[in-house]
Amino acid sequence: FNSYYEQVGERLARDKRGMISRPALDRVRDYRRHVDDALDRYLSRASSADFAKVAGIIELGMAHEQQHQELMLMDIKHVLSRNPLAPAAYPKKLAAAGEAGPMGWIGHEGGLIESGAGASGFSFDNEQPRHKEWLEPFEMADRPVTNADFAEFIADGGYDTATLWLADGWAWVNETGAKAPMYWREDGVFTLHGLETQDPDAPVCHLTYFEAEAYAEWAGANLPTEAQWEAAAEGFDPVNGDYMTPGQSAHPRPVEAGQGLRALSGGVWEWTRSAYSAYPGFEPFEGAAGEYNGKFMCGQYVMRGGCCATPAGHARRTYRNFFYPHMSWQFGGLRLARYV
Repeated sequence: FNSYYEQVGERLARDKRGMISRPALDRVRDYRRHVDDALDRYLSRASSADFAKVAGIIELGMAHEQQHQELMLMDIKHVLSRNPLAPAAYPKKLAAAGEAGPMGWIGHEGGLIESGAGASGFSFDNEQPRHKEWLEPFEMADRPVTNADFAEFIADGGYDTATLWLADGWAWVNETGAKAPMYWREDGVFTLHGLETQDPDAPVCHLTYFEAEAYAEWAGANLPTEAQWEAAAEGFDPVNGDYMTPGQSAHPRPVEAGQGLRALSGGVWEWTRSAYSAYPGFEPFEGAAGEYNGKFMCGQYVMRGGCCATPAGHARRTYRNFFYPHMSWQFGGLRLARYV
């Protein structure tokens, strides 16, 4: 999945791939049909024994494609955001009502818990194996941090107060001159639907880890660990959350009133304070797929939950997304936690 790139010549840097305008869309579709037709022919002729040999890698390939569906939306949004005319990839979204209300807290007794994916159903290798974690008692915010919440942080001088930031985070602020989240504008917020009015009740989106950590410090709380997040997320729904489905908004919808952990499924990926590393007893996929996750376990942080650009059914309670702390082009926000 990775080293083979090095065998076909000079690689195009990842941050430049969004600038490629060729091959044209019709050629891409032709190639997709070619691959689909070839796979259909193989599956229609394969014996049960042959299918059993390839079923795992085919399922992995489908999940990998879903990941890139989301990555393409991230890249499309970033490229369009550079255009001064703020063009839209999709028609204007329908206005969605919501009232986040005050942030509440839901307690968890902690103790010895099991974390990670089990043996049944599909999961990536980085979700395995299921293992035990010890948690001290904690509370999790009942909703993600909203645009209105984050605007208070900005108004209180959050981007100008060095004591709120990690050392690398403060260096990032000074290097980039950041004063607000990515895609915030004086006259609204840039979305895949073009320039939109900022909804104060929607989850704040496109934060770096540095920004999420600084906000948590300002709020007198923490980012949750990924084990805390997973233990608390019993109501996680991989299908019916705020995911990317036809005709639905390609931007986080406002948080609605309700009970339990709200806006947990989809909306925004939520930063955790956990470094992306191997679980105890981790074993990578066999063969070429062995490089799928393990070689990236350095210098990145885990995000949980799924977002409005994640295909419905792709995310799981145990899903571990991961990004470098300075990155914000992913649909990333945060939910607070605190020890009790």
